Amino acid sequence: MTYRTAWQHALYGADGFYRRERPAAHFRTSVHASELFGRAIARLARQVGADQVTDIGAGSGELGRVLRAEGLQVLEIELDDQLPDRLTGLVVANEWLDNVPCELAEWDEDGVPHYLTADLTPGAVVEGNDLDWLQRWWPGEPGDRAEIGLARDEAWAAVVDRIQHGTALAIDYGHVADDRPPYGTLTGFRDGRECAPVLDGTCDITAHVALDSLAAAVNGRLQTQREALTQLGVSARRPPLDQATSDPTSYLTALSAAGEAAELLDRTGLGAFGWVLSHSPASSGAVSVVYRE
Repeated sequence: MTYRTAWQHALYGADGFYRRERPAAHFRTSVHASELFGRAIARLARQVGADQVTDIGAGSGELGRVLRAEGLQVLEIELDDQLPDRLTGLVVANEWLDNVPCELAEWDEDGVPHYLTADLTPGAVVEGNDLDWLQRWWPGEPGDRAEIGLARDEAWAAVVDRIQHGTALAIDYGHVADDRPPYGTLTGFRDGRECAPVLDGTCDITAHVALDSLAAAVNGRLQTQREALTQLGVSARRPPLDQATSDPTSYLTALSAAGEAAELLDRTGLGAFGWVLSHSPASSGAVSVVYRE
């Protein structure tokens, strides 16, 4: 059994982690950090002319609640929900692809990549499309490990292909060719803390996304979350100090919002996440407002 198969079972099998646990109890995303994130997504929806947002990997519906309050229709997709054959509007996957299981590879002493099995020992030699992906996106040396991102590219491309008129946005933590980690990024999360990626369904198992490969797969544009949210009006600027005297209630509200924005924009944290934005041909001009040159 390859690690990908075991990973799939550990997360989504009959007794898998996502069958039994609420994600918010184990890890915190931008949605949980601040409603400012959801309001920015709402502004993006309006800028691309969308009155509906499809939230893939919706969890407990935290993003949807903010979007509905902003007057948008929301379609939430979770484990057993069927994705419609056709999608319109804005389609968002926030920290979904890092939980799409993918094959793991390790290069032997001769520089040949092998699939890793469920116990993280080398198995069969990597061949075919997986090998092509490694050679293009994540070449390695003896002893290196990699997560083969082809499964994530294909999963997101399948979503984007369903969009008849609209825009797709994948948001996730990840890396690009210049900063690939030599030993991969596979890890687990349990009760809000990082842990060993145990394949028994008791923890979330995740690996960073190869963001450049993902963008190429859907002809998308890659930006950091900091860049994107800044362009969408999220600011960590503190309110003027004299407001603390003239209007202390508003000052405290603005100060709290600035703190939440700072977390969303943090260059070493959530702000470093990648946003991959792509659109159907009919919507090709709609994103210029957000992604300025």
